[in-house]
Amino acid sequence: MRLSSSLLLLAVAAPAPAGELRVHPAEVALSGPNRTQQLLVVEEDGGRVVADHTAAATFATSDAAVAKLDGARVTAAGNGEATVTATVNGRTAAAKVAAHGMDGPPQWGFTNHVEPVLTRTGCNSGACHGALAGKGGLKLSLRGYDPEADHFALTRQALARRVDLTNPADSLLVKKGARLVPHGGGTRITEDDADFNLLKDWITAGAPGPKDNDATLVRLEVFPKAALLKPKEKIRVIARAVYSDGTREDVTRWAKFGSSEELVAGVTEDGVVTVAGSGEAAITVNFGTRVGTVTVTSPYPNTVHANVFADAPRANFIDDLILKKLELLRLPPSEPCTDAEFVRRAFLDACGVLPPADEAKAFLADPDPKKREKLVDRLLEKPAFVDYWAYRWSDLFLVSSRKLPQPAMWAFYRKVRQSVADNEPWDRFARDVLTANGSNLAVGGGNYFVLHKDVAQLAEATSVTFLGMSIGCAKCHNHPLEKWTQDEYWAFANLFSRVGLKNSEKAGEVLVQSRTDGEALHLRRGTAMPPTPLDGKPLPADSPTDRRAYFVDWLTAPDNPFFAKAIVNRVWRSYMGRGLVEAEDDLRVSNPPTNAELLDALAADFVKNKYDLKRLMRQILTSAAYQRSSKPLAGNAADDRFYSRYLVRRLPAEVLLDAYSDLTGVPTTFNQVKSAAGDSTTPVASYPAGTRAMQLPDSLLQSRFLEAFGRPERVATCSCERTGDASVAQALHLNNGVTLNDKLRDAKSVVTAWVGGKGLTDAEIVDRVFLAALTREPTAAERKNFLDILADAAKDGPQARREAVEDFVWAVLTGREFLFNH
Repeated sequence: MRLSSSLLLLAVAAPAPAGELRVHPAEVALSGPNRTQQLLVVEEDGGRVVADHTAAATFATSDAAVAKLDGARVTAAGNGEATVTATVNGRTAAAKVAAHGMDGPPQWGFTNHVEPVLTRTGCNSGACHGALAGKGGLKLSLRGYDPEADHFALTRQALARRVDLTNPADSLLVKKGARLVPHGGGTRITEDDADFNLLKDWITAGAPGPKDNDATLVRLEVFPKAALLKPKEKIRVIARAVYSDGTREDVTRWAKFGSSEELVAGVTEDGVVTVAGSGEAAITVNFGTRVGTVTVTSPYPNTVHANVFADAPRANFIDDLILKKLELLRLPPSEPCTDAEFVRRAFLDACGVLPPADEAKAFLADPDPKKREKLVDRLLEKPAFVDYWAYRWSDLFLVSSRKLPQPAMWAFYRKVRQSVADNEPWDRFARDVLTANGSNLAVGGGNYFVLHKDVAQLAEATSVTFLGMSIGCAKCHNHPLEKWTQDEYWAFANLFSRVGLKNSEKAGEVLVQSRTDGEALHLRRGTAMPPTPLDGKPLPADSPTDRRAYFVDWLTAPDNPFFAKAIVNRVWRSYMGRGLVEAEDDLRVSNPPTNAELLDALAADFVKNKYDLKRLMRQILTSAAYQRSSKPLAGNAADDRFYSRYLVRRLPAEVLLDAYSDLTGVPTTFNQVKSAAGDSTTPVASYPAGTRAMQLPDSLLQSRFLEAFGRPERVATCSCERTGDASVAQALHLNNGVTLNDKLRDAKSVVTAWVGGKGLTDAEIVDRVFLAALTREPTAAERKNFLDILADAAKDGPQARREAVEDFVWAVLTGREFLFNH
């Protein structure tokens, strides 16, 4: 489907019709003297804010004795209930206010009030008193993860001068912060700040410390949840904490704000969002141990006729949800790719190989309208599919002789490969690996524990591998970007504290078993936390239940919020070029997906269909979104994440090397394995001639080509190990390296057959190379250019003609069209 200029016009769309006037939050609970709540008056359309009218609104209260107003801020004045009404251009909206606890002085807690002040002002940041050694003699926990220690430091150390209970205004805590006395950290608060008075009131009340019965932070509410705005428009974000005792409190002034895409929408430290460009950004709101997000959407300056989306090809729910997002953003989808583009793309993405010339020609000539679906079915059953995905999962599981003896490495690889060949459901594969017992040579999945012997390393690797998230930062302190606390980290780690490893007399054999004792001790507390999955229910410490089995039951439960999404996102990225969450192993609240509805739907469908990876892949491959052209339109050229077109990407190192072997007819030899330190090599005879790079189980097999083109070392469980970036080393290797050049010069290469005896004509050579390498015929200009070059060379004899053919093949195989999947 081609988009005519009458359907796609680069112009600013007309203003949206008026929506519904609302006040956020609609219900306000004020729990004591001086408690306040900022109100937000907005216009909403379809669940998204389209305008912020707070500055233009007038406010009125039904009972000033309960709720008094200062502009858009309501403050508790007395116990009772009231209604605050906002008026904008004759339209009204209201919020209900309930105030209680007004009978005594203000009550400020250390954990829920003082610590947030110290965090917002930067006092406990890594650059100040939260540094490992503290600063100026005061050491606070980083971002307040240890309230007990912080309270002791502030009230007991330095001869208790930091807090003066007899004269609170003379306390160093407030005087230093306001710079009433010299302070290396500068002015953090002023005397007329609400936080200055909060600290004084807390000290006046006796500077109470953390208590066991203190209300704990349960969740963070953010208002609004979503906004649809144009560049230069602004909106205020409000954050409200909800505590375990039911208390709700405006924490906007203590929250930390950030943006996932500053070029789309930026945010000030006070939560004022300004739209800067087109696209979508997540405004992140951090408070305490909780994170919230606001999705800000700014459509592109295109006018796209509704028929463009209504008439766009749709194969399944993937297309429905992608087109829904594209229509919201006013991004026109590119037209479908050609059959030649599809067959090359699908072979490379599903199997890591180029389509054989005969198969490509047959596909291109086939008039069957269902031929693409049938091709996908054939690809998913090819041996090359098993090679490719066994290799991909071996990257994920770090299969390598770096930490595993050769027999163990092979056992782990065979387990991974067999699971791909059998299309083993992902939940069953995870259970097999994570509950493995017995010999690691007989039960290959047991090598997962041999690789990750340290309990903390095992917990972190498991969270990345199976949950798609990193919790490593929470090992030493609360996670700075996510909700995971240090306590939750060690509770999670304690699930893996009873894995026993025993060396056998047999070379490379380790016996993996579950023990009945053993604890992972909290790094700071020195005690064991109840073994608990992330956001799950704790297992009693004295339970006889195998902790690994308990974890796997939680992991593979249909309602697990992480497991299915993690693997779906990995597979999606492999085929679509970018994860719905990017990076693929960085799933967290503060890094939301570009299409959350699609990720939810894919994960739900994956679970519903029993974790069938091939079915998931088939859905992606047969979708119209996957089959779109990579050629950008004027209206979607800026899109790199909403799938309005296929995203071009360089072929993986192993795919390139195998393609060079296939196209030249000269296989690559793998006969040296590097030491773990990389300082020596050892001859190896395990890989017979013809072994493909994609069939190698070990990342330590020496290959300068694979190293130059980004093969992962399989040292750390991180997608960042593999790189697709171009480099000078790659250019030098293609120009001057031996890999491709030697293959072309080899006496057994296809070039020898083409130019010798009853070889091929120049025209046949050109056509054959283009079809085999690029899955297309050369254009008239390309054919003429290359034929002229070959004809001129032939005048100087057979050797000159051979060298010209080699140069021609080299030029095609090092060109951008060949090196990239499109």
